[in-house]
Amino acid sequence: MVQQEHGYTRVESPAEIETLLQTLIEPGGASLQVDAPGSKPLPVLVAEQQPDAALLTLDISAIREVAGELKRGQPFRLLGQVEGKMMRTPMLTAHECHEAEGRLVCTCPFPYHLEVLQRRASFRARLRLGMEVGAILRDGKDGSVQGDLKDLSLEGCQLELDLSASAILAEASQPLEVELCFPNDTRFSVRASPRHHTVDTARQVILAGFRFASPSSEQERQLWFFVREIERESARYAEGSEASRLPSLLFQTQAASPPTVGRRNTQEYATPMTKRLARIAGYLDAQLLELQQGGEVDAIQLSRHADRMLLLHDEDRDGLLFATRCLQHESRLVRHGLAMSVYLLDLAGQPPIPRELSKAMAASAMVHDLGKARWPAEYWELSHPDERQWRQMQGHVEELMRRMGRCHWLSANILESVAHNVNERLDGSGYPRGLTGDRLHELARAAAVVDAVDAMRRDRPDRPAWRIDAVYRHLLTHPERFDQRWVKRYIQRFGLYPIGSLIRFDSGQLAWVRSLDAQGRPDQVQLADAPEPPGPALGEVCDGIGLQRLGSIQEELPVSG
Repeated sequence: MVQQEHGYTRVESPAEIETLLQTLIEPGGASLQVDAPGSKPLPVLVAEQQPDAALLTLDISAIREVAGELKRGQPFRLLGQVEGKMMRTPMLTAHECHEAEGRLVCTCPFPYHLEVLQRRASFRARLRLGMEVGAILRDGKDGSVQGDLKDLSLEGCQLELDLSASAILAEASQPLEVELCFPNDTRFSVRASPRHHTVDTARQVILAGFRFASPSSEQERQLWFFVREIERESARYAEGSEASRLPSLLFQTQAASPPTVGRRNTQEYATPMTKRLARIAGYLDAQLLELQQGGEVDAIQLSRHADRMLLLHDEDRDGLLFATRCLQHESRLVRHGLAMSVYLLDLAGQPPIPRELSKAMAASAMVHDLGKARWPAEYWELSHPDERQWRQMQGHVEELMRRMGRCHWLSANILESVAHNVNERLDGSGYPRGLTGDRLHELARAAAVVDAVDAMRRDRPDRPAWRIDAVYRHLLTHPERFDQRWVKRYIQRFGLYPIGSLIRFDSGQLAWVRSLDAQGRPDQVQLADAPEPPGPALGEVCDGIGLQRLGSIQEELPVSG
């Protein structure tokens, strides 16, 4: 045997080939797939094998529609399963097709080697970062929840589901229906029983494993096709080889349209810009999982999503700033990374800074905290870590830097300033290296301010979110830690009531700040009913005379998130 690409092993022993082909003679044992775009495995019967005459006889009566293609010399493969292994022939072409006793028969050359893929139980087809397959889990009553496929085998699959799926999983006394929804609109349904599930605290999701419940031979044939195509698409993403390989048809979509089924598809967003920013959030969340599992930061995906961030900022700067406060369904790390990226880009990444450097700035900020993916789950709930725990928590910086090795396009100096040095302080009290101000680049000083402001405006286990005036006061009264030039630039740029702040007027009306005038004062707000994160039911937009009628601003209210 000779090892082949993508896990297939080449079988050349004549006796072993005959034995393997013999198993395909059973009804439902074989499929035929023509070598053409969009083709799928079709049921075929291996009627007879004649190795001495170098012939294989196929009964294609059930798929007469392909006879014309085969007669014209269209290449095809035979596919099948043998003791849990996937088997395929090399490309074959038909000698002839003819009627015999009411059956349509085709003869083709006898294959002098076969390719066998070992058991799926130990070799699951895993979706790489950037590959998206939606899933719908139904309980057979009225309950359903959407999620994302993470890996697939002939025996089962793993889904990533919203926390709301816990009720369906807990009450599942019978197999549930799992429907997989591929990007090209192919859908596949199968019954499956939950085998295990774990709650990912950092990412606020459930990872659930399922075992398929007695799939039919047709379902097994389809599963085989799906597993093979996932592996094929995964190979495109490995080592940055996407551009050199043809994509799997299962993963081809119309233009750049987002998937119609998936964990995020069930969410309603406060604004259209929030929904678009959620696509970048989806990337960050998937990258977080990749790091949890020991992977590295994907250079291609990071580049693409940094480009997307710059385009969103070019299109609607105010809308993007507001959107960073509207992602309450995302994990803390994802929300913070996106906000850090948007605010640093807006503060320090504008012309005359070259666009490639602005992109590197946005990308570095986006991932700067993802090393925390390796934290133990209990660290996320610690209010007062002891000295040992605090040292371990600080290790997230070096953890990330070790996993950035493939991002060769990213400016090393910008990555150093934004990701490596963002937690350093002018007086040397920061981490991980205790650098002092004379060793901190201007960008590191700016990043430290942006990072601190966003972190303090969000809840933590040891304290609620701070009001923006308290945040500014803290930074201004600690010049030994924060560069005062950048603190003042931040205040001047984003104002005393930044976009996304919830304010109360002396009339008692609550409203979200949507834009500021040239003096940094709110000149457009959107009415709100309660001090909750912005959702789809936002109220009326007020500016001009309508804004004046609301009265004077009394205070800013910190909002959880």
